[in-house]
Amino acid sequence: MRSGPITKAVGVAVAAVLALSGCAGGSSGSTPTSAPAGKAGGSATVAEVNAFSTFNPNTAAGNVDVNSKVSYATHSGFFYLDNKLNIVRNDKFGRMEKTSDNPLTVKYTVNEGVKWSDGTPVTAADLLLQWAAFSGYYDDADPVAKTGTSYFSYAGGPTGLALTGFPELGSDGRSMTVQYSRPFTDWETALGGPGIDIPAHVLAAKAGLRDTKAFIELLKGIPRGDSKAPRPADARLQALSGLWNTGFDAKTLPADPSLYLSNGPFIVKNINPDESLTMVKNKDYNWGPEAKLDEITVRYIGSAAAQVQALGNGGADIIAPQASAETVEQLTALESQGVTLDRGSQFAYEHVDLNYSGPFADKDVREAFMKAVPRKDIVDKIVRKLDPNAKPLDSQLFLPDQAAYQDSARNNGSSAYQDTDIEGARKLLNGAAPTIRIMYNKENPNEVDAYSLIRESATKAGFTIVDGGLGKSDWGAALGRGGYDAAIFGWSNAGVGASGVPQVFRSGSDSNYNRFSDQETDRLLDELVVTTDRSKQDGILTQIDKKVWDSAYGLPLYASVGVDAYSSRITGVKYMPNQTGVWWNFWEWARK
Repeated sequence: MRSGPITKAVGVAVAAVLALSGCAGGSSGSTPTSAPAGKAGGSATVAEVNAFSTFNPNTAAGNVDVNSKVSYATHSGFFYLDNKLNIVRNDKFGRMEKTSDNPLTVKYTVNEGVKWSDGTPVTAADLLLQWAAFSGYYDDADPVAKTGTSYFSYAGGPTGLALTGFPELGSDGRSMTVQYSRPFTDWETALGGPGIDIPAHVLAAKAGLRDTKAFIELLKGIPRGDSKAPRPADARLQALSGLWNTGFDAKTLPADPSLYLSNGPFIVKNINPDESLTMVKNKDYNWGPEAKLDEITVRYIGSAAAQVQALGNGGADIIAPQASAETVEQLTALESQGVTLDRGSQFAYEHVDLNYSGPFADKDVREAFMKAVPRKDIVDKIVRKLDPNAKPLDSQLFLPDQAAYQDSARNNGSSAYQDTDIEGARKLLNGAAPTIRIMYNKENPNEVDAYSLIRESATKAGFTIVDGGLGKSDWGAALGRGGYDAAIFGWSNAGVGASGVPQVFRSGSDSNYNRFSDQETDRLLDELVVTTDRSKQDGILTQIDKKVWDSAYGLPLYASVGVDAYSSRITGVKYMPNQTGVWWNFWEWARK
């Protein structure tokens, strides 16, 4: 999974979150050539809502959209998704081959010449590190019994790669083969893309290992974790995983260049904390799409109005704001100056989640709060002018334009929360006045509006609401840290596959921020990721959707509307509905 505030939508996001089944399937393709328009060289400035915070966007705390977008521009892998949601193989980087269907076996081979920006080749050790982090192979934690150890704080769900044994490493030092114990529907996107982010040789050195051979020997010598028979934590693996979890976090450019190595088209050159980040072209890179620009600057601008202003006065070339109707009006007024406005649906939605602790440990209190959330008012104020047909979202797993949405919405229990029910909420509270701290991105105007409407309505029902709004740079870590009772934010996903669902709803997942846990849901999640038939996936997702609603998990608010805009100074920008947004083809961006 990859992330973003959701963002494109919100305050935080995650890469392949909530599977949107029925989306375009993967298909192989060749690496496209650069767009004919524009010239080589020059720079572009992109405005993003959130501030950069880590060079490892795969952690639960680092899973914020801007981190993933910077990583996407500075790293490469075996594939990427185009804006039609096709899986495009990057054969210049290496080969990803399914060598057997029974058992499902996949071989990854990195081409000779692919290297990190310090000159070190990208090898099988780098692939092994990503597998170790993503698979949960070594974990033996039992989140219910609170025993055992969880090592790598991976934002995604390890459900798919958890079906693999320890990989076979090739004698060439550049290949790795994984074998699944059961079919896995998302094998093409499980590993090796869109980028190999963390260099194993750096992690090994900082953990005190002599080289990557010692790193491989260490991982090979540690047995698979078993939550039913947890072992004492392995100190060496804890050191490695601890560095992976937090060692690459940075709001300024690290003094140690090994902490921000690139193996992609760009290299980070400079960071101004909470203001901007600048990347320059990696002149050694020739194993993927070649970028036209020499430099890209990312400006952190939370306010949509400020992003529009920056676009108009030349302070930004490309923006993707948290849009409102006013934003679209402002951008439409700039069209006479050559600004291009793109609007479209997104694989993203805004929601309010309730923690299963504190006052919300009581299901009646959760249900009371859900009855008090004015979803129709929120849609009317925030979304209706952007989308006249917008309605409150009635599913946690499907979006309105998906075939299974209507059936799931009719049967999942969402009808109990169609209208605000203050009297019903008061009855459930039975005279109590719980204090609820609501966290949201106070620099996201849509979330500010949603918070204000929820506060006003919930106060009428008897709740005492505490403002827990945070700045844009604090989101990722704050969601996992706790200290709040409810959170307003958004999820975004890649638009392909189903394995993102366990990331959010599986017991003990690092991205399961509110600590929802249900054994039957866990069983359904296990079934989901080994089901290759799309219609059967929808049936399983429908069951999970009802389980989540029955638990009083929280409320989806509305499906997000995507708004991007760019100036006449730039060419090559193309709309993308998933969390990568306009960055999906950054190599085609060029100055006119």
